[in-house]
Amino acid sequence: MENVHLAGDDDDIYSGFNEYNAVYDTQTLAQDEGFMQAVRTSHGRRAPMTAQKTFGLNRGQMGTAAAQARLKTGLTSSMGRPVTGAVQGDGSGARPMTAVKAAGYSSAGRGQPFDPLNQGSKGPAPPLEVKNEDTPEEKVKQLEKQVNDLIEESCFANGRGELSLALEKAKEAGRKERHLVRQREQLDNNDQINLDLTYSVLFNLANQYEANEMFTEALNSYNVIVKNKMFSNAGRLKVNMGNIFFKQRNFAKAVKYYRMALDQVPNTHKEMRIHIMQNIGVVFVKMGQYNDAITSYEHIMTERPDYKTAFNLILCYYAAGDREKMKKTFTRLLQVDLNLDDEDKYLPHPDDKHANFVLEAIRSDTLRQSEKEKKAAMEKCVMAAAKLIAPAIEQTFSDGYDWCVDCVKQSPYTELANDLEINKAIMYLKQKEFTQAVETLKAFEKKDSKCASVAATNLSFIYFLQCEYQMAEKYAEMAMGADRYNPAALVNKGNCLFMQGDLEKSKEFYQEALRTEASCTEALFNMGLVCKKLGHLEDSLDCFVKLHAILRNNAEVIYQIANLYDMLEDTPQATEWFMQLIGIVPTDPAILARLGELYDNEGDKSQAYQYHYESFRYYPSNIEIIEWLGAYFIDSQFVEKAIHYFEKAAVIQPNQVKWQLMIASCHRRSGNYSQALETYKSIHKKFPDNIECLKFLVRLCSDMGLKDAQEYATKLKKAEKAKELREQRINSGGRRVGSGRAGSGRAGSGRGVRAGSAASRSSDSGRGNSAGSRQNSARNSAHRSGSGRSAGRRARAQLPDATGPYQAEEQDVDASYVDPLGPSAERPKTAARKRDVAEDDFGDEELGDDLLPE
Repeated sequence: MENVHLAGDDDDIYSGFNEYNAVYDTQTLAQDEGFMQAVRTSHGRRAPMTAQKTFGLNRGQMGTAAAQARLKTGLTSSMGRPVTGAVQGDGSGARPMTAVKAAGYSSAGRGQPFDPLNQGSKGPAPPLEVKNEDTPEEKVKQLEKQVNDLIEESCFANGRGELSLALEKAKEAGRKERHLVRQREQLDNNDQINLDLTYSVLFNLANQYEANEMFTEALNSYNVIVKNKMFSNAGRLKVNMGNIFFKQRNFAKAVKYYRMALDQVPNTHKEMRIHIMQNIGVVFVKMGQYNDAITSYEHIMTERPDYKTAFNLILCYYAAGDREKMKKTFTRLLQVDLNLDDEDKYLPHPDDKHANFVLEAIRSDTLRQSEKEKKAAMEKCVMAAAKLIAPAIEQTFSDGYDWCVDCVKQSPYTELANDLEINKAIMYLKQKEFTQAVETLKAFEKKDSKCASVAATNLSFIYFLQCEYQMAEKYAEMAMGADRYNPAALVNKGNCLFMQGDLEKSKEFYQEALRTEASCTEALFNMGLVCKKLGHLEDSLDCFVKLHAILRNNAEVIYQIANLYDMLEDTPQATEWFMQLIGIVPTDPAILARLGELYDNEGDKSQAYQYHYESFRYYPSNIEIIEWLGAYFIDSQFVEKAIHYFEKAAVIQPNQVKWQLMIASCHRRSGNYSQALETYKSIHKKFPDNIECLKFLVRLCSDMGLKDAQEYATKLKKAEKAKELREQRINSGGRRVGSGRAGSGRAGSGRGVRAGSAASRSSDSGRGNSAGSRQNSARNSAHRSGSGRSAGRRARAQLPDATGPYQAEEQDVDASYVDPLGPSAERPKTAARKRDVAEDDFGDEELGDDLLPE
């Protein structure tokens, strides 16, 4: 204690503060061993390791003289900390060290790893214990995981459109969830039942039932959830139940469940309440209760107006016939805010490259696409509403359109005003007020290029329909000048050139229209017709096949493909395409007759008869089909059935003698000579100069031994003399027989050419309707390439023409003709005396093959 110095009363405790002491010299801190030891230990900051220890005090190291000298001055340590023990004056005692090193730190053990808790001696940790999966708790957890996985798989399958698989997964999840509940009951863990999992299973199962249109099962599943009081907010699922009743068209129950759901949704959930109110309004519209629907929609427009609700409200007012409310709601529709960004933000910045890069990224992103779709839907609603109410809100639809156009011009959708004007012109066309339509469209000539192009295109089409091809071409060129990439204008220009006969140039315009818009069906169809008219059948077929890929069930396109295959003499393909066409238009008589003709050319008479008969059923006035059916029954030796068809032909063409002659011939062939005689007599009364009829009358009367034979023979001679006199008058007029025949041949060829061109026009039109095809069904089939096919067709009976007085035509008689019915039965002998052969003046004459079946 003698070395301990205590401050006395006389000592100045503040002495020495103004004195300078070398201890506070920062330049010598590196040589201060005490300071450096404190830095390395008590503050946890250690100097970098070096190869040789220069400073620091070890546990057994004695203090240096300098250090002892500093301690004797009575000062504190270098950091101002009081010393912790007395120091011998002679320096023999070591300075005790306290709290100068961290816990667990030893300067002697720097090469050893840091292990303050001495865990290194315990060895490595033992391996983890394997969980026992056979315990009931583990089984329950595994079942829960399996149920959740099945629910996810069911939802993913539904998203992929695999509804059956989604339902199976949902059912399997339900089975496993019930097994899980039983497992918990056996373990007496009822308090640990996962209600969320049960809710998810039932809800997913109900959704999958609804997706598979199993509505009864879906309603049962929803009822299980709704009636369970343990499920909170389950009453909202009554909206789904109302949707199911709506699909079942049970509108009364749908409204009931919607209102029950609305009562259970709090007022804070405005979005959901508005959706439910929209559903209620739609149901009332379906039920025809427009006043109730108006109440629902008006409430929605008050809370949160949107364009769909406004459009539905306009429909309700239109059904109720309230003009003023229609106008008011239309103005409210135009005031609906879509909350879309300004279009100016998508404009490029010339000086800011970074902003341009951002614009490139957001110009076509998902949000931008959503904004475009919303705006397009809004414009569609505005246009539809204007077209709906324009004829109803004013005395005339023109005044109504004008009012709508004025409202639109004062709204943010001013660009729709021009479209409404064009719709007004189209309405004039529907009302057959062509002058007003043309004047309305001509008003767009000085407006912006887009509207001018659309108006000029419509004008060109109107003039084209009026066969004013020069005006149509003029406005088509105006439309092309306003918008060169307008495919409709290019098609109109091509159509004008087509009608002028410039097929190559018209083809070029059609090709340009296709380059502008590859899906322009009009250009593709017309180019196919042009190629067909030019004789490029393969190119035409390619055009129509491409068009068929766009318009799958278009009858006109399929007809053109079938017709082209027939022209290319690919009968199997033509038959197949005609069969597809019959599947689309099964009652078209021309297509049925065409298919029957294909089978007839192939030699399949039964199929040919089937399709010709079906054509006759749908169009019983087609002379060509009637003639074919009559000839078919004659070929089949059922002449009695042929009489029925020839009688119908005689009714349709009463002034045509050949049908009467065919009826009489059928009676004669069937052995009914008395009926044949009566028929020939009626023909003679109506056509007294018919030589063929007189010949048969003379022959029948002679065979039957009637006295009228001589009378008819006299009339026959007179008719033949009258015919000779007519021929002499013709010859005496300076015409030679040969030149007359040549002229008749030219006339015949001219008729054939005209018929062929008419058939070509009919086939080029490509219309699958029966009106255009009935008149040209036979001519269309006759207009084919390849003489072999035409020569191989069945030669029909060529009977006298009915366009003028009957004249017997000179025909070469086939001497090798064999009657398919065999020789006629001989008349029973009625007298003992053999009849003189010379008495029959016409017994040795051969009948013309035009009156006999083939």
